[in-house]
Amino acid sequence: MTTAAGCGLGFGSVSWWGLSPALDLQAETPLVDPDSQADTKSKIPDLDVLMLGSVDGRHLLRTLARASLWPPRRFNFYVLENNLEAVARHMLIFSLALEDPEKMGLQEKSETFLEVWGNALLRPAAAAFVRTQAHLLAQLVPEPDRLVEQLPWLDLGTLKFRERDVLEAVFRFWAGGEKGPQAFPMRRLWDSRLRHYLGSRYDARHGVSDWDLRMKLHDRGAQVIHTHEFRRWRDTGVAFELRDSSAYHVPNRTLASSRVLSHSGERMVARGYWGDIATGPFVAFGIEADDKDLLRTRNGQPIKTAGEITQHNVTELLREMAAWRCPAAAREDLTGTHGAQPRSPEPPAAAPARESFTVHFLPLGSAQALHLKGCYRGRFQLLYVACGMTHLLSPELGACLAPGGNLVVELARYLVDLRQPQLQGLCSRVREQAQAAGFVPQNQVSPSDTFARFCKLRDPAPCCGDPAPATAQSTPPPGALTPPPQAKTPPLGDLAPPPEARTPPCEGLFPPLDGLVPPPEVESTQ
Repeated sequence: MTTAAGCGLGFGSVSWWGLSPALDLQAETPLVDPDSQADTKSKIPDLDVLMLGSVDGRHLLRTLARASLWPPRRFNFYVLENNLEAVARHMLIFSLALEDPEKMGLQEKSETFLEVWGNALLRPAAAAFVRTQAHLLAQLVPEPDRLVEQLPWLDLGTLKFRERDVLEAVFRFWAGGEKGPQAFPMRRLWDSRLRHYLGSRYDARHGVSDWDLRMKLHDRGAQVIHTHEFRRWRDTGVAFELRDSSAYHVPNRTLASSRVLSHSGERMVARGYWGDIATGPFVAFGIEADDKDLLRTRNGQPIKTAGEITQHNVTELLREMAAWRCPAAAREDLTGTHGAQPRSPEPPAAAPARESFTVHFLPLGSAQALHLKGCYRGRFQLLYVACGMTHLLSPELGACLAPGGNLVVELARYLVDLRQPQLQGLCSRVREQAQAAGFVPQNQVSPSDTFARFCKLRDPAPCCGDPAPATAQSTPPPGALTPPPQAKTPPLGDLAPPPEARTPPCEGLFPPLDGLVPPPEVESTQ
């Protein structure tokens, strides 16, 4: 059997990394008057963002890393995922990003980040970090007081008790509650997924990966992804090989998730790898860069690979993230600017306090009920919806956005399973859903094929201006606030998957994880 093109099975039912480059969310929010939302005591305005399917925290990390380019704001990120393993990965990734620089150097931190985030197999050193951190988090989740004391940026207060129990079980599995590689045989699980996905094309898998890369990803703007690294990831699940290939042999348990399957007429829960085996983790940090020299070409070929660009971008991101736990003087030590001129012409901003951002995790399946609570209705300035969560876009969800707030929807541009008619069909459906929810398309000079951007109608006049750049400090001219009629519905290009290719929500599929290793005959059942 051969998997039909356009089926979307390569994306999997669980997302571990995004299918779009990381965004600075402050650049996506409408301009606000700092005095109008400022707390009377601190004079620092809040930025409330609702994230559906953030998956890997890349947008949150980039926003925090670039916070010094903007006027001070207090960040409140409300994150809703469709599985608790994604919540656990958020917590682990943020704990790593905020790890004390005296305990873990910048290079070690960036390499560990890349392995845990994007590799199916880890080096022993990275696996040891996961076990240690998971053991600590498993102890903190059931003790709210200790959690607030040690992780002041984290809020699990809205999660149900059952969800916290499952979250604790996830961390205990990561910490080695079930010993030995057979608890999560990643090599076998990856190969099983690949065989089921490719079917009769499995023996020609190198040719299939080259076709998907050159005829799809390259044509859609990801030319920096090199054939060698993409083929290696398709074969083994190792996207970032920063050491000798023999060093990667420990299964990455953070990529394990549970799924309800039918076996011999009975429903059972199986642990396995149900994530992406088609596109890879290269898009999030590897195809764009602030340093344009990384994107230069020579003789028509990029001089840097997506892996090298990813390592550079993640290293710089983690360098800036260190400022969230260091005083301003220590920040100069991290950036190596003793006595040097600042890199930006703007006056340097004071290093934000650790408590000036909070990540709130919302209960699974709560998207359609948020508007019923007064604390969420009309609260958020920005709503972000990942391509696997577009089915949740509705008037009820739109009621949580403040008038004039912005909506950003991730499109499926880099989902290689989908053909152009399917991408265009999702584009149209996203536009229809957004308009039904009370949004209008933003007036963009160059509409994006990666994100669809909308603005919620303001009463009495609509506000559809583009998000201000990082250097903007004043109100835009009136012409930027109201687009001409012909620009209100710009063509959005190739966008998203049909209903059958949409990632299904996984609510209710997460009982305690102990003893859920699937037998060999179950693993290939999709």
